[in-house]
Amino acid sequence: MNTHQNDSKSTHSAGVEAPSLTDGVQAALDVTLRGCEELLPQADWVQKLSRAEASGQPLRIKLGLDPTAPDIHIGHTVVLNKMRQLQDLGHQVIFLIGDFTSLIGDPSGRNNTRPPLTTEQIKANAETYYKQASLVLDPSKTEIRYNSEWSLPLGSMGMIQLAAKYTVARMMERNDFHDRFKAGTPISVHEFLYPLMQGYDSVALKSDLELGGTDQKFNLLMGRHLQTEYGQEPQCILTMPLLEGLDGVEKMSKSKNNYIGITEAANTMFAKVLSISDTLMWRWYTLLSFKSMAEIEALKKEVEGGRNPKDAKVMLAKEITTRFHSAAAADAAEQDFINRSKGGVPDEIPEVSVSGAPLGVAALLKAAGLAASTGEGNRLIDGGGVRVDSSVVSDKGLKLEAGTYVLQVGKRKFARVTLT
Repeated sequence: MNTHQNDSKSTHSAGVEAPSLTDGVQAALDVTLRGCEELLPQADWVQKLSRAEASGQPLRIKLGLDPTAPDIHIGHTVVLNKMRQLQDLGHQVIFLIGDFTSLIGDPSGRNNTRPPLTTEQIKANAETYYKQASLVLDPSKTEIRYNSEWSLPLGSMGMIQLAAKYTVARMMERNDFHDRFKAGTPISVHEFLYPLMQGYDSVALKSDLELGGTDQKFNLLMGRHLQTEYGQEPQCILTMPLLEGLDGVEKMSKSKNNYIGITEAANTMFAKVLSISDTLMWRWYTLLSFKSMAEIEALKKEVEGGRNPKDAKVMLAKEITTRFHSAAAADAAEQDFINRSKGGVPDEIPEVSVSGAPLGVAALLKAAGLAASTGEGNRLIDGGGVRVDSSVVSDKGLKLEAGTYVLQVGKRKFARVTLT
């Protein structure tokens, strides 16, 4: 069965006849579609929603994440937000930690082989993953699973039987494998096992819907294919866009330093949200806010009618900061930002003259005596604790031209630097 071709066709013919939908199913479909990239096949999802409404049996909705790093940023919460929205509709969400698939290493979007993690690294990272995800999901209504539960007992015989259910030709249709093969870049055989094992997760969990980023589409479709091979009703798949970072251009990434970590200090988180562009703000509202689309559209019209867009941005910053900290912390962060915007700088701070413009911020911190070394300056920037003229510095590559600047590290270290 050519799963990819069949599903691609269903994307374009997925128009749903409104008269056949109850108000409840239509509302659930609207929630599902909010901000999503693709819902495949939409008609099948409507049927599942209708059946769930009629029977009272909740649908099983799966999200799998490999614990490849100890912390997640708000870009990772785009799919978690969607899970929470579906959870609030009464469906069963399954937060799957890929402790087994992490041993293989996800090749999605890679142009080389991803080094597999050690079991120690996976265990350490997994310990923090669900705790952080619980800041978005309702932990009392979340089923948490580890795919080693069924992957390890599969054994070598089961793995061979699973591998027999997919062809090498179909595997090579995957863009990253195709491009690497064409370029002569090595592809390890074990990388073919990753999409097979992720797809088998859907079989083991009997999922009705699987969520993922747009880069996971091949793996999600694999789940549909394998469920059919094992005689199950195939899951639908929902892909969510990759969130642009603070720069509004590149996807949010720690390596690009354009991210907001969900464990960052409330003041830093609040200030970083306020630093995004007015245009990016509305996309973040759609993907990150729990406000209804009607509320967001009304707010957007107010801004178009003359209301200061900063008001809307402050509302978004407070919502996000409250989610990962508390309402009190968000209020305090807002007040802190107001104080700094009003020039909340001590009357007497050291004044320093430095030559060598243009100069990187980390080097300037060292020259001003605010950091022991350029390396320490970069670490302070990574931690969100450096401000230039009250604005948080998030780009370690930022260079300042000649001029006078107020540099701040943390809450109490200041210097007025004249750079020539």
